[in-house]
Amino acid sequence: MVKARLSFTNVLEGDSMDQDVESPVAIHQPKLPKQARDDLPRHISRDRTKRKIQRYVRKDGKCNVHHGNVRETYRYLTDIFTTLVDLKWRFNLLIFVMVYTVTWLFFGMIWWLIAYIRGDMDHIEDPSWTPCVTNLNGFVSAFLFSIETETTIGYGYRVITDKCPEGIILLLIQSVLGSIVNAFMVGCMFVKISQPKKRAETLVFSTHAVISMRDGKLCLMFRVGDLRNSHIVEASIRAKLIKSKQTSEGEFIPLNQTDINVGYYTGDDRLFLVSPLIISHEINQQSPFWEISKAQLPKEELEIVVILEGMVEATGMTCQARSSYITSEILWGYRFTPVLTLEDGFYEVDYNSFHETYETSTPSLSAKELAELASRAELPLSWSVSSKLNQHAELETEEEEKNLEEQTERNGDVANLENESKV
Repeated sequence: MVKARLSFTNVLEGDSMDQDVESPVAIHQPKLPKQARDDLPRHISRDRTKRKIQRYVRKDGKCNVHHGNVRETYRYLTDIFTTLVDLKWRFNLLIFVMVYTVTWLFFGMIWWLIAYIRGDMDHIEDPSWTPCVTNLNGFVSAFLFSIETETTIGYGYRVITDKCPEGIILLLIQSVLGSIVNAFMVGCMFVKISQPKKRAETLVFSTHAVISMRDGKLCLMFRVGDLRNSHIVEASIRAKLIKSKQTSEGEFIPLNQTDINVGYYTGDDRLFLVSPLIISHEINQQSPFWEISKAQLPKEELEIVVILEGMVEATGMTCQARSSYITSEILWGYRFTPVLTLEDGFYEVDYNSFHETYETSTPSLSAKELAELASRAELPLSWSVSSKLNQHAELETEEEEKNLEEQTERNGDVANLENESKV
């Protein structure tokens, strides 16, 4: 029991027992010049670069997955609207221009064919001839009349006559199809412009995640913030652990996804994101980090994907921002520097310190090992070791005083018996 208490004391107190106050100063790694970096031992650089983890989700939120050998490409055409919206802007604008140009040329060609078949081209200078479309004397004029008809410009120079029933039917068809094309293409452009993807650019995540003690428990933490004054409505946060695993039957599951609890049962995952918030995951028995220690963390090949969702206050559309942390971006024994200060009548957020961290005293053991040490020493993790030792010393002092009183009483009884015997 004494050994367990001493070992647990050494774990929690670290190298120095007297440092109870944490320094809020961010620790920055010195930037070495190129010559100094070249002079570093080569085995160090090899150790750092040989275990490169391929990201599943990049830091900017884009998924690093490419779909190959997709044979059923017709499925993209069945949902042509979504396909057009998902295209890049240069292809979207090209299709936008090409659709209108092709429809104008197509109907312009039909108008020219009608005039050519009716013989309007042979009676251009004949005032007694009633053409299908007045002042239509070639393909260019037919093309311009097609544009005026579909866009309903109506300059009044080229006009269809009532002596051309085929022209009236074509006019109705082009008007209806032109309205459909306008609705489809303008709708695609409107949806693409109003997409909330750009709104996610102002939702920021800390560049690092940290692991440290919070309320006597080992926690994994990262920070999120919103740079805009218009807030995200009904914001919620989720986290996933991406790590390959092998089942007991020998099945290999690549990039297995495991939920990381960031307050689902307590409601802490629903955020009021007015100022930057630190999202905390308590490492307990249900946590995938339960058996991971500081020494084991760099050896793990894992990735933490964090997803922030909510509705844009200005448009009411759902917005999603993503980021990820690999093992090299998880700092053990650090905390985030506070960014919120109270000014004269308002709170101010200093985003210059948003990504900064400072080192704090944190045990290097895993949460499972800490729990085992706590159970052996019969100490809750939230108790301080020094207070428990003081309590133990007080109990020993009380026992000594009690023993002394009993010894005094015994001596008094012996003295009384001797006096009675003498009498």
